[in-house]
Amino acid sequence: MTLPRFLQIHTLHNYPAALLNRDDAGLAKRLPYGDAIRTRISSQCLKRHWRVADDAFALKNLDVPMAVRSRAFVERIEAAMLAEGVGQEIAKTVASALRDALKKPIDKLLKESSKPQKKSKKTEISDADGFDNAAQETDSEQKQAILLGVAEYEYLTQACLQVAKATSAVDARKELFLRIKAEQENWKQIPLNSGLESALFGRMVTSDVLASRDASIYVAHAFTVHEAQVENDYFTVVDDLLHEAGEAGSAGIFDTELASGLYYGYLVVDVPQLVANLEGVHIKDWAHITAEQRALAGRVVQSLLHLVATVSPGAKRGSTAPFEWAKFMLVEAGDWQPRSLAGAFQNALPTRQAGLRQAAVQRLADEIARMDAAYGAPLARRYLAVDDVTVPGAQRLPLNALADWAHTAVVQASVEV
Repeated sequence: MTLPRFLQIHTLHNYPAALLNRDDAGLAKRLPYGDAIRTRISSQCLKRHWRVADDAFALKNLDVPMAVRSRAFVERIEAAMLAEGVGQEIAKTVASALRDALKKPIDKLLKESSKPQKKSKKTEISDADGFDNAAQETDSEQKQAILLGVAEYEYLTQACLQVAKATSAVDARKELFLRIKAEQENWKQIPLNSGLESALFGRMVTSDVLASRDASIYVAHAFTVHEAQVENDYFTVVDDLLHEAGEAGSAGIFDTELASGLYYGYLVVDVPQLVANLEGVHIKDWAHITAEQRALAGRVVQSLLHLVATVSPGAKRGSTAPFEWAKFMLVEAGDWQPRSLAGAFQNALPTRQAGLRQAAVQRLADEIARMDAAYGAPLARRYLAVDDVTVPGAQRLPLNALADWAHTAVVQASVEV
């Protein structure tokens, strides 16, 4: 028996003629690795689609507080204050203070608010002309997309409302900072106040208002196990009305890049960090709390395995239908530090061969055998496969049983090697 501190998940997904993840030029993202250039799917793209997936195993179906990523929270809170009868001037002042509080340390803001405010030349010109363009530009520059939990959004909305209703526009800015400073430690300790997504994928912030969260799920960029296979798709658009009138030609000529490949994916579930993030316990105590306290972490892992296996990036769905289920998934559980099996594909597999998927699994199996011989790590293994393949020391299971096994390992805090 061993503690399943880490669950390592390795996958192979096959996508033909798709554009799953694009760069700034609209081309399939690429990765130089080993002896070839590969196409890849970024970890951000993968996490986004797992996070917002809407099916039987969606994260939102776990009945725990979720989060929303946006840069419009302050505007929404300002609108809520106006809807409650708060004057426009004080609502704008409080909203501006909140925007600053979401970016900077509270103590620094309190010190700044105690000093006399000096107008810049830019502001003086703006005031003289009768416009507030300078202030608007500053607010616009401060906008950033942040991840807020439902509890955080509700707290900030109520805090702003109460300050706006109880103070004058002159004092509102400082009063909001003081209120946040007095209460922040208490509400930061509420489990899942920042939402399930931040408990899983983390959140880095520079302000005191929001708590940074260490990610408990680490996701690598997926890449093809072979050299990049890309094709330029040239197409035209037909003008229906002109076509009916008998006129030749097209309404437009376009092209886009399509890529095909067998992608190796890798992610790690840091079980102690996951339990700590979900339950608010110290990370060192994760294995000593009750099974009931680890139950949510087990359900999260169970759903996650289904999402990783069956949810695909959704770019260009209408023209490529890029839907795929994993052709292979290996789950490893153990107490040792995690390690990727990407080295199995440092030398790209030749694409012109029969049984490419089976060859990829064999590469993984050979890499496992070499790593086991060198390190002897006690890892429990279970795998899913649609092809007739084997993995050293691993039992083959269908997806539901594989997800149940991972769930049990987390809840019981033990796994048989």
